[in-house]
Amino acid sequence: MRFLRQFLTVVLAFLSVSAFWGGAKLIANAHGNPWGMMPLSLLRFSPFHSWLIPGILLLVANGLLALWVLWLVLAQRPAYGLWVALQGFVLLGWLIVECATLRFVVWPHYFYGALALALIVAGFALRHEPSHAPA
Repeated sequence: MRFLRQFLTVVLAFLSVSAFWGGAKLIANAHGNPWGMMPLSLLRFSPFHSWLIPGILLLVANGLLALWVLWLVLAQRPAYGLWVALQGFVLLGWLIVECATLRFVVWPHYFYGALALALIVAGFALRHEPSHAPA
């Protein structure tokens, strides 16, 4: 299980950093064209008129939550495996809604989808592991 926790540490740290970076980029350029390839016209099928709310949601749901779950994994807090699975479901839900709203799929969706599935499987694999954290 030590290898699995190390794997989760890397995945959750990567997810948190990339969500913070992506969310901040969307928030900072909410009415523009983040990365030069995401015009506001991509939001035409969504309930949003700028990148602000999606940026905030990305930062919170996949940035802050992943950071919290990373801390739970490192501290081996009780039920941290279920939190890992929850983060995987949150990420998967984000991706499904994003693809349905934008109406296209690109390679990062597959990459983050694989990470989401890995988090879900690993989380359920760790759900019965005893906690080693002090009471």
